[in-house]
Amino acid sequence: MNTTPTKVTVIAPARLHMGFIDLSGSLDRHFGSIGLALNNYETKLSLTASHRSYVSREAPSRTLQCVQQLCQKLGVSDQVHVDVQSAIPAHIGLGSGTQLALAVGMALNVFYQLDLSIRDIAHLTDRGGRSGIGIGVFEKGGLVVDGGRGQHTITPPVLVQMPVPEGWRFILLLDRRGQGLHGDGEIQAFKKLPPFPKEEAARLCYLLLMQGLPALAEQNIDEFGSVITQLQRSVGAHFSPAQGGAFTSHEVGEVMAWCSEQGAVAIGQTSWGPTGFCAVQGDQQASALVRAAKQQFGHLVNLEYVVTQARNQGAKIIVE
Repeated sequence: MNTTPTKVTVIAPARLHMGFIDLSGSLDRHFGSIGLALNNYETKLSLTASHRSYVSREAPSRTLQCVQQLCQKLGVSDQVHVDVQSAIPAHIGLGSGTQLALAVGMALNVFYQLDLSIRDIAHLTDRGGRSGIGIGVFEKGGLVVDGGRGQHTITPPVLVQMPVPEGWRFILLLDRRGQGLHGDGEIQAFKKLPPFPKEEAARLCYLLLMQGLPALAEQNIDEFGSVITQLQRSVGAHFSPAQGGAFTSHEVGEVMAWCSEQGAVAIGQTSWGPTGFCAVQGDQQASALVRAAKQQFGHLVNLEYVVTQARNQGAKIIVE
């Protein structure tokens, strides 16, 4: 006989969205994307029974809405207490919405013993409409490539999941003043974008399959980074009419260009930004680059540097 849990805790990792592969849908599959799970930012919440529905600490209104909507869809009581101990910052390109929705959904799933999959929860919460990276990193962590959306796709399938070398460091550059496009703004932006060239989608697919992923397997950060930079330049140029340039934040773009000149690789912006990223080999190189960037761009007071690494495991679920 199963024992009903008294407390369920879910810890979900943030993610870098490194870009789309085919925005044209030239083979009747739209989008397809690459990204990876991150260590420094996470959404952590605990769910217990309660005499009423309420949420405490981080992101209360957003979380409460998610809890109540999911409970209604699942046909279970919303008399639960959700304590959000930490939340991924919203709308800066780190996947906060997807990770919160999946964390709440899986907590309810385990608490009420519903035997649903992560994919079931993603479908119920309308996640994976374009990219499957958030779902993939919740499931498994590491680097993920998804296959986009076909005519009958429910959630984008994960085609590749690979561990990222422990020694690689990713420098995130945050602009405290802004948020990337989201919600209706994002939907309208996609509608207004011009067609993506079929030949360019083919080039990106070939680069990723025959250079980027083999380089990751062989732990060659320079070759891997070169592919990500090329992909980012291509997709950034395509999105530039909607976001005012290849980078949402011009200051982030300026610093990222400088980092490239200093030897950093995998230069880009995660999702709609404004967060930029680059990669280097090891803590020493990361610390030296951040220190030099702060000296060079000390006048850009709204920027924040974060050194992190990939997380090679998915969400953690703890049952008490």
